[in-house]
Amino acid sequence: MTLDTLIPVAYLIAAVTFILGLKGLTSPTTAVMGNRIAATGMLIAVIATFFASDVRGAVPVILAGVVVGGAAGFYGARVVKMTAMPQMVALFNGAGGGAAALVSILEFSRELDLGALAFGSTLATLLGLVIGAVSFSGSAIAFGKLQGLITPKAFRYAGQQLVTGALVAAIGVLAFVLLAASLGALAVDAMLIVVAITVLALVFGVALVMPIGGADMPVVISLLNAYTGLAVAMAGFTLGNQLLIVAGTLVGASGTILTRLMSKAMNRSLGNVLFGAFGAATATGATTAVARDDGRAIRSISAEDAAILLGYAQNVIVVPGYGLAVAQAQHNVRELADLLESKGINVRYAIHPVAGRMPGHMNVLLAEANVPYDKLFDMEQINPEFPRADVALVIGANDVTNPAARSNPGSPIYGMPILDVDKAQNVIVIKRSMKPGFAGIDNDLYLDPKTAMLFGDAKEAVGKVVQELKRAA
Repeated sequence: MTLDTLIPVAYLIAAVTFILGLKGLTSPTTAVMGNRIAATGMLIAVIATFFASDVRGAVPVILAGVVVGGAAGFYGARVVKMTAMPQMVALFNGAGGGAAALVSILEFSRELDLGALAFGSTLATLLGLVIGAVSFSGSAIAFGKLQGLITPKAFRYAGQQLVTGALVAAIGVLAFVLLAASLGALAVDAMLIVVAITVLALVFGVALVMPIGGADMPVVISLLNAYTGLAVAMAGFTLGNQLLIVAGTLVGASGTILTRLMSKAMNRSLGNVLFGAFGAATATGATTAVARDDGRAIRSISAEDAAILLGYAQNVIVVPGYGLAVAQAQHNVRELADLLESKGINVRYAIHPVAGRMPGHMNVLLAEANVPYDKLFDMEQINPEFPRADVALVIGANDVTNPAARSNPGSPIYGMPILDVDKAQNVIVIKRSMKPGFAGIDNDLYLDPKTAMLFGDAKEAVGKVVQELKRAA
């Protein structure tokens, strides 16, 4: 046995660890182990690649890349705040897609120099290039929206669908020409066409994500993750690397499934997601939402009042949102829950699939504060429990608790499944101000007579409630 024959065996072992790792991620209790198993497999794959005959001569360059990339990744992962985790995921998606696109371009250039263009390899190159470039530029726009560098509102303009359609058509025509050239049917400047396709794909990625509003970013992130996986799989076909094919296919398939689940949670069809035809609140919808303000007053309470209401409850449901993440209030919320449970009060957490800015954002935040996994309940599990809850404590969750999604056909979020917070006996909402969420609409929940608003930074507000509860003990 030679080293070259052992490398596929190492790749097979790595592929199995990836599958086991994904399996582990299906449960919070096994997620950490799943990550470690998959990471070990990736380490095996990277080490094995160094021994490949076509790589040995470039080891110094690869090592330099590993050092630079590893240092940047390690530093970024250590210093990133949990509120910025969606942005980091967007950057990772973009880096993966961009790398796949570059690999496709370089491999195509090499085959062109050798005069060895073939239909199959050209097709794989085109798919990896287009999908990777779309993922790269789309992820850059998603990062900008999440970071606040670009307005998170949906960007619409006259003739938008026509422009997007023209970009797709142009990419398709150029791809057809390049495929025809690979069969010897046309004589063209193949590299010039590849450059043109790259530019068009990058522009298409921007055009795809810009029309999507910030409230829909969780769906976009999972979709771009699927794009990156598919691009990596195509790069694997281009390079003839089995592991890239397996890993990319796993990421693409899991990302697609997650996109489907997230779009369902947002009441969007997968077709809407794929073609970017969602995320903008119509003018009519926004007008209708404002017009439904019937003059009901907002009721504000103090931390002392909130502590009294919570202290006399038997069942409390905590609804975390992005405001909790911004304030880094998860540890204070855990302290509040522990204090309530010491009084015999049942405390549970309601997790909406798209709460926060990425899939699982709230789960990760609460896990950081060591909130027990069995206290976290999905929307389908917890919604029937709200009518039996004495208090629903909402911390920074806007759109996912808005009853307009059920009652107002003119609302931009009408039809979106929400947490049935308004069915609780009492509702306490902790917010900095009355500023609307990412969907840009007012929340009818705040006008409900059962709702009391505790204004302020979530971390400070929860801390004051904890102090009042301790003082009353």
